[in-house]
Amino acid sequence: MLSTKRTSTTTQDQDGAAKAAPPGPPPSRVRRPSRWLAWGFLAPVTIYLAAFYAYPLYRNVELSLREYTVRSFVQGGAPFAGLDNYRTVLSDPAFGPTLWHTLIFTGASLVFQFSIGMALALFFHQHFPLSRTLRALILVPWLLPLIVSASTWSWLLNSDSGLVNAALGAVGIDPVNWLTSPGWSLTSVIIANIWIGIPFNLVVLYSGLQGIPVEMYEASALDGASSWQRFWRITFPLLRPVSTITLLLGLIYTLKVFDIVWIMTRGGPTGSSATLATWSYRLGFGNMLPEFGPGAAIGNLLIVMALIAGLIYIRIERRQHLR
Repeated sequence: MLSTKRTSTTTQDQDGAAKAAPPGPPPSRVRRPSRWLAWGFLAPVTIYLAAFYAYPLYRNVELSLREYTVRSFVQGGAPFAGLDNYRTVLSDPAFGPTLWHTLIFTGASLVFQFSIGMALALFFHQHFPLSRTLRALILVPWLLPLIVSASTWSWLLNSDSGLVNAALGAVGIDPVNWLTSPGWSLTSVIIANIWIGIPFNLVVLYSGLQGIPVEMYEASALDGASSWQRFWRITFPLLRPVSTITLLLGLIYTLKVFDIVWIMTRGGPTGSSATLATWSYRLGFGNMLPEFGPGAAIGNLLIVMALIAGLIYIRIERRQHLR
């Protein structure tokens, strides 16, 4: 009985001590970053986009809606013209051929750049000796300044002293006026642009190939699938997202290619290699009396074409996610 009472008394004393103990410190709260800190990180990107994208785009649209001269371009006060500059461009006899040249230049460049880039990516995916060295050498055209690449191709395709005509003459073929013939000038700039764009396609597609599990190829080989079947049933479907973004970026880049065409042919002879980019530059800066409004209007048409391509890509991606 005494032990039971002592035990109960001790328990009550402990409970009382526990109740009388002072409360501990409150649990620490996780400090959330302030909004000012978030805006601080966002400000540099916002300023960059506004200064180098939003304002130039606004300025180009404003140029296309007014009748600018050299004087009004410097001093201001250009009269509002509405859509007259766009009507002038669309009704110009040079618009149809120039648009056709742009489409041919863009389409041929994309097809050959992507096809050759895919073939090289599959080739280097075999991991043979010296594959890294050869892959690095193929990147050289992509790393060179465009003015160097265009000047090199101008020298190679020179009618009198070019290496290409020298090689043709060695096998008994007459020389070709690559840069001065209306029938060959557009082909010449397409060849140069294909050569420059192949490394980009190779790098992106090769990176995509690294993400395909090797086990899928091994399983298909056990099932007796040929190399061609493995490409169409495994490689190409799994590379579709990478291929789509590669073609989209290539399309946007090729639409605005200017320096290669201008350095090699200046859009000639007689406009046979002119694209919308070179025509826009010629109107705005290549004449004694610049036509800033029509030149800006052509630039905006190129932006609309690139925007349409981007919207098509977004729609394709949405359909893929819904599946």
